[in-house]
Amino acid sequence: DVRMPGMNGLELQQALIASTSTLPIIILTGHGDVPMAVRAMSEGAFDFVQKPFNGPQLLDRVEAAIARSEQLLKEKNRYKRLQSCYATLTPRERQVMDMIAAGKANKVIAIEMGIGQRTVEVHRHRVMEKMQAHSVAELIHFYLQLQKKL
Repeated sequence: DVRMPGMNGLELQQALIASTSTLPIIILTGHGDVPMAVRAMSEGAFDFVQKPFNGPQLLDRVEAAIARSEQLLKEKNRYKRLQSCYATLTPRERQVMDMIAAGKANKVIAIEMGIGQRTVEVHRHRVMEKMQAHSVAELIHFYLQLQKKL
């Protein structure tokens, strides 16, 4: 609640964020206004619910917040796995991955890197294996996810 004694809801929200809590936050208030709602949402609240509210309405919001939190946790774990896989690549394999993501063919990669086409194929195979990618499209998807977060 926004008007709690001692620490109000917005202060509690800031404290939770500062502690790196991953709990979804729903602000409940009977004294809210648009600027307060905007502030709460921009600082990471999942929802801002005005009193009075009914039980089913609040339950729906709590369930939605939990589902979103679980989704974010899965995405975070997926990203950590991608980072771990990427960390196993050699500098050459990373270079090959960059070029694959740029849409370059093995022959072009070989010429640009000054290595044989068969060597590129070996690097490409190792990149696919280490990144646990089942297709080039999936590898590029992983690459883009890593680039977005780096």
